[in-house]
This record gives sequence, C-alpha cells and structure tokens, in this order.
Amino acid sequence: MRRREFITGVLSAAMLSGARAQSAAGAKRLAIYSPSEPSSLMQEDSTNRYYRALFAELRRLGQVSGETVTIERWGAEKAGIGAPALVEAVVRSNPDVIYIVGPGALLFKRATDKIPIVALTADPVAQGIAQNLARPGGNFTGVSVDTGPSIHGKRIALLREIYPKLSKLAYVTLRGAWDGVQGPSVRAAAAATRTEVTPYLVEFPTTDASYRDLIAGIRAGGADAVMIGDSPDVMAKREVIAVQIASSALPAIYPLSEFVDVGGLITYSFDLVELNKRAANNIDAILRGAYPGDIPFYQASKFELALNLKTAKALSLEVPATLLASADRVVE
Repeated sequence: MRRREFITGVLSAAMLSGARAQSAAGAKRLAIYSPSEPSSLMQEDSTNRYYRALFAELRRLGQVSGETVTIERWGAEKAGIGAPALVEAVVRSNPDVIYIVGPGALLFKRATDKIPIVALTADPVAQGIAQNLARPGGNFTGVSVDTGPSIHGKRIALLREIYPKLSKLAYVTLRGAWDGVQGPSVRAAAAATRTEVTPYLVEFPTTDASYRDLIAGIRAGGADAVMIGDSPDVMAKREVIAVQIASSALPAIYPLSEFVDVGGLITYSFDLVELNKRAANNIDAILRGAYPGDIPFYQASKFELALNLKTAKALSLEVPATLLASADRVVE
C-alpha cells in the first residue's frame, strides 16, 4: 500500500469512528476544509475574525459547537498528504455538510455529488460547480468572492492611482488558483487596463521560504509593482509576504485588509466577515434539511479599501487626496 493511501485510510477511519459516536448522540456534523490554515484557527474564540464571525452566526442561528453540531476541522496540519488525498478523506468521513474555504471546490465536485457543500470560493459558474448563481442545481451553494475581471481591474486601477508609473505587474498566487478561474480573470483585467502582467506561482503546500524566494526574484524579472492573489494561504503568510515585498522596495496591492497592519501599502478586500455570516446561514439551512441546489450563491458586493501611509512614505509615494478620502481605514 502506498504511503498516501495508508495515511488517507487512517484519517478516514478515525473520522468515521468519531462520526458513529456523534451520530448516537444525535449531533449533526460539519466538516471545515481549509488546508492553508491551521485547525486551531477554526474556533469560536479564534484570533481570525472571519472564523469568529462564522461561529458567532452559527450560534445565533442555534447551531452550537459541541451541542447541536460537531465540528471536524481539516486544516494545514493534515495537508501534507496532498489536496486530492485530503479531499478523499473528508468525503469518506461522510459529514452532514462540508464548508470549503478557498481553493478545492473542483476536487470536491469530482469526489462527491451527494454530500451538501457550502463553498467560499471563486466564480462557481465558471468553475462548473453551479448552473447559475440563483439556482446552483447540484450539491453546492455558498458565497462567491470573485466578480470576474472587475475586482482585479479595480485593484490594478487603485495601484496605478497610488503609483502612476505602473507598467509591468507581477501577480503572486497559488498555481492551482492561477490555472483555475483566477488566471483568465487577471489576464482579462490586465488587458483592459493595458497593463503587462506576469504570474509568479507558488506550489501548494507553501512555506515561508517559497514566498520569500519567489518575491525576491520579482524585481529582477522586470516588474515594477506587485499584486497578491486571493487565497486563505496569503492570510496565513501575510507578514512574510509584506516584509519580503518591502525589502524589494516595490509598491503592492493586497487582497485582505490585515496586510496594512503588517506593512502592506494598499488593500482592496471583500468583506469576509459578512461572507462568513452568509455561509453560516447556508450551513444552518442545510443542517435543517434544505437542499443546497435550491440555495442561491451569494456574490460579494461590499468591499474595503485600506492604506498604510508609513509604507507610502517609505516608497516615496504621494497618496492622492481622493484616494485618501475614499479609504475605509488608514494606518499612519
């Protein structure tokens, strides 16, 4: 038996054993899949405000961890066997509903058409996991954090507003995300804004060193600015990413507002607190018997602009008054 098959079998057996005990107690089972983040973050008292919002909304709806619902966490510490094997293990454990955070929807689509899945994901229609946003039609529902080229185009425009000399953009993201729907959206946005874009791709599972090495080569590659792609992985590695970009003295725009707190120049982000609350409502509805294919996918509509003026000064950039006035948050 190969090592991956053995580990997958062990993980599945452990989860199935736990499931039998929990079924006897009558609790429903929610599996949270986010292999970029440690399972320790997937808690009600998490240091991650997005998970706090998820669990707070579940509790408000009557789904209390350890009482009405049992939480099974599939985080970064289990990702060493590889995403396909980890997905197989989750599916074999047969929870009542799976919550996917970030990339992984297509792997689950191939693995099961029976288990209800709530996904915080890129465009579900473009990925083929939903027939349309209003009526997904299969075993998937959730929230979409991808509005196509428009979100990437907006980020490019904001970066150009603070750095008018922008001409060659380096786009840093996971290879799997770029090869999926992210790549075509970014290329379309770059073409529309007449910006030359070069992808810099990180292999999953990532390490601090993989981001440092990749970013260290960007300036030598000719890019004069950086855009970081959407992924839970960059949230976990935000300080490493921001520090390395700062050492390269390159202006950059990031996908999460937390980046300005660790020295990032500018962020334009989805409201992930709102989106996790939406996901919690979908999870609750399914646990109460709703069919996921009848629950509309929610598309992100609220965004937050944040700036770090200290970083702008270090880069000798003058922040336009109009940009400063439109910012939701400013770090000085």
